[in-house]
Amino acid sequence: MYRVDLNSDLGESFGNYKIGLDEEVLRFMTSANVACGFHASDPVVMEKTVAMAAASGVEVGAHPGFPDLQGFGRRNMAMKPYEIKAMVMYQIGAIDVFCRTAGLKLQHVKPHGALYNMAEKDKVVADAITDAIIAVDPGLILLSPASSMMYKSALEKGLPAAREVFADRAYEEDGSLVSRSKPGAMITDEDLAVKRVLRMIKEGRVTAITGKDIEIQADSVCVHGDGPKAVAFAGRIRAALEEDGIEVVSLRKLLA
Repeated sequence: MYRVDLNSDLGESFGNYKIGLDEEVLRFMTSANVACGFHASDPVVMEKTVAMAAASGVEVGAHPGFPDLQGFGRRNMAMKPYEIKAMVMYQIGAIDVFCRTAGLKLQHVKPHGALYNMAEKDKVVADAITDAIIAVDPGLILLSPASSMMYKSALEKGLPAAREVFADRAYEEDGSLVSRSKPGAMITDEDLAVKRVLRMIKEGRVTAITGKDIEIQADSVCVHGDGPKAVAFAGRIRAALEEDGIEVVSLRKLLA
């Protein structure tokens, strides 16, 4: 029996600016990565998003990013390891408070954007993130690619970790995501996305942007909540998994 978690990056609206279709996408998810106010979101949005997740029976994770609202956290920042650690701890704490008031226990941490990408290949950044998680709660699950320095850092330190793949992103041959600045970085064909997801889960393989097949490991599939086809993608993928006999469960249940 194959089992997998479905996650989405949510709670990214800010003030009068609405981003994503959180309520609609949540219906198909088992885990939600909620923005913590640095790259997106605000306290009101965080509280509302966590409450919606709780009402939908969806587990919540912190989605910390660089303090870069204008750049949506997608621009690299030069920060010392101790600054990254404190920054991640601060953001985990913000979501944790809203989880507690909603009667939830925070499940996981998934870094966002440039922080995520940098920690894929930079061990210093990766260690700062895992150190932050351990300092707050060593039982929290790190969500990251299996090929990343983050995942390796978590394993080295005994931190629970789950391996993430993306339904709507293309891959390089080294298992990293194709930069959004490159053509073909986003998968927009629903049928293709479904086929890729099923293959990643059942065969542990995906076709890189170069056309070469590469190995990949999937504990959780991310469907971005801010894309124009977010709801359609989420619904199609959830239905396809269930039709194929793949059990969709949260990370907490998956790793139990």
